Amino acid sequence: MKTVVITGTSRGIGRALVTKFLAEGYKVIGTATSGKTDITDPKFEVVKLDLSNPKSITEAVKTINNKTDKIDILINSSGINLEDWDVTNMDVLILRKTIEVNLIGLIDFTERLISKITKGGQIINISSRMGSLTKDFTDNPADNPSYRISKTALNMYTKTLAARLKKQDITVSSVHPGWVKTYLGGEDAPRQPEEAAEQIFKLATTPHTTGKFWYDNEEFPW
Repeated sequence: MKTVVITGTSRGIGRALVTKFLAEGYKVIGTATSGKTDITDPKFEVVKLDLSNPKSITEAVKTINNKTDKIDILINSSGINLEDWDVTNMDVLILRKTIEVNLIGLIDFTERLISKITKGGQIINISSRMGSLTKDFTDNPADNPSYRISKTALNMYTKTLAARLKKQDITVSSVHPGWVKTYLGGEDAPRQPEEAAEQIFKLATTPHTTGKFWYDNEEFPW
């Protein structure tokens, strides 16, 4: 049985991913800041993880290592956005908090698990088109600056990690999940978490070029 580790599984895309992978016969290890979810399945276990807390990352990795001797797929789904949608001014305190979770904590967690990832395995980082450097702000406000910066930096981690792990036959990808109806995307978003999960599952289980940015299994511009 293949094993997938998914962060941020208490709600939204992360939770939908758990449901999808369980339905497809995977063993799933999920994480949640509270250490709890409402999912009950014999093939699912949840681990407490706060990506803003180095001690929590250490403990979570230790727990995961005790639960499995291999990881076939790692999906970094957890993330935060502390800015309102109309915010364009930079708040350095918010930037620090956002990068701590969306980038530094994610990298710390990932790096500690790389040795567990099998040959032919995959690492998928849930990014956003809001982190794309090709975004034109001529007619659009540059809102959510901290969130955008964190996702742009995450995309560079995807590219550098992909180069490092290419010889180990581990594929590393960034994914734009679309505008999804979650606590981050809001109620006006047109896409359900289950739809995004279907697309991410397909990418995670299909051979593709490493070090790329994807949306609905089509290459997306950085």
